[in-house]
Amino acid sequence: MDGADEQPTLREKAYESFTRHLLARDVRPGQFVSQRRLVELTGLTLGAIRELIPRLEAEGLIKTVPQRGLQIAHIDLNLIREAFQLRLFLEKEAVAIFTETASDETIAALLQQHREIVAAIEGGNLSHELEIHAQAVDWGMHDAFIDALGNTIISNAYRVNSIKMRLISQERFRIEGRVGPVMGEHLRVLEAIEQRDAQGAVDALAAHINHARSRALRI
Repeated sequence: MDGADEQPTLREKAYESFTRHLLARDVRPGQFVSQRRLVELTGLTLGAIRELIPRLEAEGLIKTVPQRGLQIAHIDLNLIREAFQLRLFLEKEAVAIFTETASDETIAALLQQHREIVAAIEGGNLSHELEIHAQAVDWGMHDAFIDALGNTIISNAYRVNSIKMRLISQERFRIEGRVGPVMGEHLRVLEAIEQRDAQGAVDALAAHINHARSRALRI
């Protein structure tokens, strides 16, 4: 393989490594980092990091501050409002299409996942492990709605916004202590989908997202 074949893979590895460390909180929102620190963090070359920076800046995940260096995206009220607004616009359309096109088996699997979590809570399971599982189920449901669109442009925009949403969640409104209410909101969406009630699903999803936005803005 020549360098031209390897380079796109190297750039993608750099991006994936950075976002993985970002979501693992190895670097924090608002933190200043140097290019050398990113090399240490990702284990990749300085050249790969320098090629990565314009992409991260374009996606709003970092910004260059004159005389200070690179700053990780800061979680402020403007970011919260914009990220939730984009999420709401995309997911309302996505859930309407998902309601019409998803197989009965796919819907049943999502319902079962949520009902099992609710049953575990009702049985007294308030463990951290259940919360981690519930968070994965939460993200998986929303991702499934977007995937139903089959639109790579929207999927890419949603992927970047999803990183920001997860940062907001970590900083502002983790699922800890709210697994029951969140799963209840999800079930209202999924039960409307099961009935193939697109408008009901859109309304329930909008209520769910707006509740999350209100919590994030209040804290």
